Amino acid sequence: MQSTRLFEIIYILLNKKTTTAKELAQRFGVSTRTIYRDVDTLSLAGIPIYTEKGKHGGISLLPNYVLNKSLLSEAEQEEILSALNSLSLIGDNEAGQVLRRLSDIFHKTATNWLEVNFNGYDCEDIFGNFKTAIIERRIAEFDYFSSYSELTHRRVEPIKLYFMSKAWYLKGYCLEKQDIRLFKLVRVSNIKVTEETFPQRDEQTTLQSTSPDKRPYVTLRLSIAPEMAYRVYDEFSEDMVECQPDNSFIVTVTWPEDNWVYGFILSFGEYIDVLAPQRIKDIIRDKAKKIAAKY
Repeated sequence: MQSTRLFEIIYILLNKKTTTAKELAQRFGVSTRTIYRDVDTLSLAGIPIYTEKGKHGGISLLPNYVLNKSLLSEAEQEEILSALNSLSLIGDNEAGQVLRRLSDIFHKTATNWLEVNFNGYDCEDIFGNFKTAIIERRIAEFDYFSSYSELTHRRVEPIKLYFMSKAWYLKGYCLEKQDIRLFKLVRVSNIKVTEETFPQRDEQTTLQSTSPDKRPYVTLRLSIAPEMAYRVYDEFSEDMVECQPDNSFIVTVTWPEDNWVYGFILSFGEYIDVLAPQRIKDIIRDKAKKIAAKY
């Protein structure tokens, strides 16, 4: 991409002092006309780059030019390196290359303050393809396993990758539903970035038209034993929890009612009791009986 090429041109000139458009064109596999356009772009950005004709001419930077003192403060350099370091953690090879070059230019190493473990994700397939689709505004197609246990094929105008409630999602405009949707990445497979492009949408305007969740909501009142304290703190916000004198917890939460809710309650085993509503208590009892019958 052009941004990477521009940084590398600066990097080359800082080390080599002078080079020719032909040499740069061969290095990057582009035309000399493209290199001269890059020189104009850098010049317009405030980089003191110039060309000189003749036998000993070429492309150069003004003597004693230092990138870090001319354009960016120390704090800005740190922010750029940290951002690039974060991108490189999700397998962005281009960001990794730029990070290495800028680290050399700035004479400093990015502080490794963040580590991301993507076990369960194919970073190159999922993040790489969605990044391309988002940046280039290209429609993405993929198979998706919905919360209703349906396998569907979706065509989406991707907006952004979104981390929420301990999971990664794709936020995008679903062409089938004609609406904004969130797609949980662990349920996505067979991604294809098409050649079809789309215009930028007004995200806020579209969000206002988002259809409400059609699943019925249920307010649960749960008693959870002290042995499950770690899960209570993991799964529920502070305003949902009442600590009891015996170190147990009363949790009140409102969720869309579906099989996920039943499975979530059952995952606490004998350490949970549904206090209300009685209907949900009956459903959990019946499911527990069926599970017990299998064993």
